[in-house]
Amino acid sequence: MPTDFDAIVIGAGPGGEVAASRLLGGGLRVALVERELIGGECAYWACIPSKTLLRPPEARAEAAGAAGLSTPELDWPALRDYRDYMIRHLDDAAQIDGYRKQGVTVVKGTARLTGRGPWRIEADGQQLSAEHVVIATGSQPLRPPVDGLDQVEVWTNREATTLREIPARAVMIGGGAVGVELGQFLARMGTRVTLLQRSPRLLTREEPRLSELVADRLRTDGIDLRLGRQATTARRDGADTVVELDDGSSVRTDVIVLGAGRRPHTDGLGLDAVGIQTNHRGALNIDEHCRVTSDGLWALGDVTGTALFTHVAMYQARVVADTILGKPRRADYTAIPRVVFAQPEIAAVGLTTAQAHERGNNLATSELDLADSIARPWTYETKPAGTLGLLADRDRRVLVGAWTTAPLAGEWIHQAALAIRAQIPIDTLLDGIAQFPTYSEAYLAAAERLDLKTATPLPQ
Repeated sequence: MPTDFDAIVIGAGPGGEVAASRLLGGGLRVALVERELIGGECAYWACIPSKTLLRPPEARAEAAGAAGLSTPELDWPALRDYRDYMIRHLDDAAQIDGYRKQGVTVVKGTARLTGRGPWRIEADGQQLSAEHVVIATGSQPLRPPVDGLDQVEVWTNREATTLREIPARAVMIGGGAVGVELGQFLARMGTRVTLLQRSPRLLTREEPRLSELVADRLRTDGIDLRLGRQATTARRDGADTVVELDDGSSVRTDVIVLGAGRRPHTDGLGLDAVGIQTNHRGALNIDEHCRVTSDGLWALGDVTGTALFTHVAMYQARVVADTILGKPRRADYTAIPRVVFAQPEIAAVGLTTAQAHERGNNLATSELDLADSIARPWTYETKPAGTLGLLADRDRRVLVGAWTTAPLAGEWIHQAALAIRAQIPIDTLLDGIAQFPTYSEAYLAAAERLDLKTATPLPQ
């Protein structure tokens, strides 16, 4: 049957945008449907505004640690104005116009699947059909089960990254990337921050040692960490919000900031109408090509529940688009970098020690204090701190994991990511030549500390 389009992309976050642009570049007729702003959560309420806000306090802290510099003043109105510029003042008119000039049909509205064979959707009162539909609707924040939460001032990442005034007090719920980043930002802007984490440690998906180092840093910034604690009740008491904890204690605050995770956004898509079910996490099940069904339904990004990162959504978009265009690709999620843009940065890739043991790796590990081992930290700051950890498989003599907290870690973690993904032999890493002085030199020093004696050397 004839269709209006070759492909309809539902959701115009970074993943949806990459898919639409790549499909258009392949000569297909493309429609892009977005219920909010072209650019999605990342561009307006997450990655871009948060990293824009984080940079000035980071630079101020770095200046304080650099020889011969006085500490610069933070100018909140100027920072706020630049943040607004970076998020386009929450206006996507230029993006809509740009896509339409390229030949993409842009529809602003909530999309709902209404039929298949070919695929049919309804959006903004329009009926559209296509051979392929790509779902890229992202995720939405979880609201923890706290009694009275709807009666007090609560911020999700959206309110936190578009804030106009810095609150005097804040309670962060959640000790993942959002809690660490926003908690440190607010603390360095003068907010008295209390961070509640149900687990006994921060960043629970990472190495316990890394969690310990991050906790020490946040305490240095004056953040009150309540680990192994969770909020049970929130209530108003005059001008204050009072948060009751499960140990009987309480915290007074001006605002509660949620950073307790996200869930796939599949509400209102009409999946039941076309016989599509989500899994127990509310995500769409996909195969190695990011295909939901064999008759042209695809999904990418957070809605798949697979590694909820912008860079993963963009990668999946390339897999989807190339496969639709007749160049099949299989998604490989090995060695996805994970970065928390605190100061210093926190980065990891590959397996943790627990995961490696679960997979039966004959594991060798090393931990390196950067200031004791390489020169770059001392040229970068007067009181340097930083740690690098490596995990290797003795039998295969390859890296399987790496983690670090150090300046610029989000940049040089990619060397470990490439080594793990390409299974570069450790002997090759040991023979590498890194620029002096750089943080990258730490890989050689850490690799030399790995105990690989029980392994059989690779054939020459």
